[in-house]
Amino acid sequence: MKQNIFKLLLGAAVAFSAVSCEDFLYKEPIDKVDADTWFSTETDLELYANGMIQSYLPSESTIGLGDANCDLVATKTSGDYYRPGIWNSSKQTGWAYSDWGSIRRANYMIENMTRSQGKVDDMVYNHYAGVARFWRAYFYYSKVRTFGDVPWIDHVFTESDEALFAARDDRELVMHHVLEDLNFACENMQGSGSFAEGRTQINKWVALAFKSRVCLFEGTYRKYHDVNPSTNQPWNGQYESADDFLAEAAAAAEELMTAGVFELYNTGSPSTDFRTVFTSMSPTATNEVIWARECSAEPLNVYNELTWNFNSSTYGQQYSPTKDLVDMFLTLDGTPITTDELSLNEEFTNRDWRLAQTVHGPGHTYETNAGVVKLKSINFTYTFTGYSFIKWSIEREENYSKGKAENSLPILRYAEVLLNYAEAKAELGQMDRDIWNETVGALRERAGVRNIYPGDAGYVADTWLRDYYADAPGLSDVLLEIRRERATELIMEMGLRVDDLYRWRLGNLIVKRFNNNQGWRGIYLSADDYANGFEFNGTQYGGKTDKDAIWSKTSATSYKIGDSTADGNFTLSEGDHGYLIYNYKLEWQDRMYVRPIPDTAFTLNPELGQNYGWDE
Repeated sequence: MKQNIFKLLLGAAVAFSAVSCEDFLYKEPIDKVDADTWFSTETDLELYANGMIQSYLPSESTIGLGDANCDLVATKTSGDYYRPGIWNSSKQTGWAYSDWGSIRRANYMIENMTRSQGKVDDMVYNHYAGVARFWRAYFYYSKVRTFGDVPWIDHVFTESDEALFAARDDRELVMHHVLEDLNFACENMQGSGSFAEGRTQINKWVALAFKSRVCLFEGTYRKYHDVNPSTNQPWNGQYESADDFLAEAAAAAEELMTAGVFELYNTGSPSTDFRTVFTSMSPTATNEVIWARECSAEPLNVYNELTWNFNSSTYGQQYSPTKDLVDMFLTLDGTPITTDELSLNEEFTNRDWRLAQTVHGPGHTYETNAGVVKLKSINFTYTFTGYSFIKWSIEREENYSKGKAENSLPILRYAEVLLNYAEAKAELGQMDRDIWNETVGALRERAGVRNIYPGDAGYVADTWLRDYYADAPGLSDVLLEIRRERATELIMEMGLRVDDLYRWRLGNLIVKRFNNNQGWRGIYLSADDYANGFEFNGTQYGGKTDKDAIWSKTSATSYKIGDSTADGNFTLSEGDHGYLIYNYKLEWQDRMYVRPIPDTAFTLNPELGQNYGWDE
């Protein structure tokens, strides 16, 4: 894409250089682009559309770190939003001019590209109109997830526009328009030829995949939330229902699935195939990635910092998998684990191969700066649970202290589309064995896990998983297994786990964690492990050197484990053995499903009102 932009800019420079001096003196300044002269050719439309990709492609932190504040990931300190008594409308951001500029930019394209009608092919025109409307839907989806009710703006404001000081629109109206935009994009954008080169452009397939995500979110949100959280009033039902959105999610996913353009990356190597999707240098290395943020050493010289984030004791939040995440992974025979009171060396045995490709386990290696491949140790200075993420990591020592990872980062991939389809169908009561095998079953088979349809012979219901979701009683085994699959397949991707908890009305799980909000649960240590330490990948960890010694987190091989449950302290669940607990108290209130309207915005326009529960 960047090469295409360079060629277009070079062509424009050549064209300008061909203009005579006399003509130049009588022309508009070329350092300013005016709609009257700009939106008139296919090149203009392409340049503007590519500029939006350059500006609004999700960042690496959005892609790989968005689940930092969820129930299955521990962090050094939690975000202030979940800490007791801290968050209010004066701290909230997201309503400044720059936050709405993206919507203005999409509207600007929609309004002004009409100048190219009759000058470019209708197919080309409709494609770029779809691109503009995709972006408007993309930005509004983010606004609704954050604030709920927001103003619907479908034109470029002038300074005297009365709508600048109008009240917010109802969420249902806004999402109705979002669905209209996505439907237009899906129906009018192209999915082949120059419109689908690489995996960074916005095209038909990106729109369909994104639509399946958006509609699943809104459909289940309406189903599990009795009221609009912005108003605490029942949904008005003027537009699409929960089932309407679920049907739209299923239809979008099914259209993409039947097109045969994408597929799961499956070479028959379950121990490596999953992680290959996240560590490949090229976004086209697998046919699973639909939309990506491209990185490469050559020719782009573009890198990311995710490996650094997951392997540093000073950079980032030391994002750590929890025991609850590890417990989500099935055994290879398709049944749940029977106990999690296992050492770190034991619990990876006979497990879903995605576990060892997501979490650092026995036998995992890295390449030193000297080019030597070695077993990778646990470094307790950057894990708060004893577990570490490897899903996105390029395991070279040089990447552990600088942002030089060149793996491209999937934003949308086929596996998510399969899970969106499965969940939408299950929520609509339309799941059957064929759909299961095509979706959840296919993902499990790729990971080396025996595929068993819930209720069939050999299926074992997971009492631990049902207890985990005890605040959502009445879920079928199918829906529980789909929720398991979303956790094991999609953790640390685009903040989807946080979105899942919000739409399922289970935000309380973010703070509930171990022993009624004591903290995050980590590795299991037997009494002998605690007293004498344990070995992992050739390194000795912890252990008391004498009766008065304690574990100390001053080195890479041990924690300071004591009795204090104050924030930031480590304890063992049973005193001298048990689960490692990183103690950190958090708070949840149902008003938190939507954030407060910022004071700065409310001061300028009191008609915006405040979201329910955030009046202070």
